[in-house]
Amino acid sequence: MLVARSAALFVLAALFEIGGAWLIWQGVREHRGWLWITGGILALGAYGFAATFQPDAHFGRILAAYGGIFVAGSLLWGMVADGYRPDRWDITGALVCLAGMALIMWAPRNGG
Repeated sequence: MLVARSAALFVLAALFEIGGAWLIWQGVREHRGWLWITGGILALGAYGFAATFQPDAHFGRILAAYGGIFVAGSLLWGMVADGYRPDRWDITGALVCLAGMALIMWAPRNGG
């Protein structure tokens, strides 16, 4: 159950962080304005809260593992929101990052 909760929090955090960065990108680079930028800033703040609720209490571990989610999630977001088409190396790299995230977060540890 802890793995499922942790995975759900990572997905939620990814939606907030990648979505927030995308909103800021759209607001600035695509000239959509301050409302988009403000929404992005709020979403980035929500990402911080989502990450805080991870069952593991080690900040460094959570943020390091989140890097793998961020890589894979960013490619997926780009595909859905902007029509990006990853090549085989993008996909391979994302899978490596997800495997690293799983090791960092859920590998058996001796004594914590």
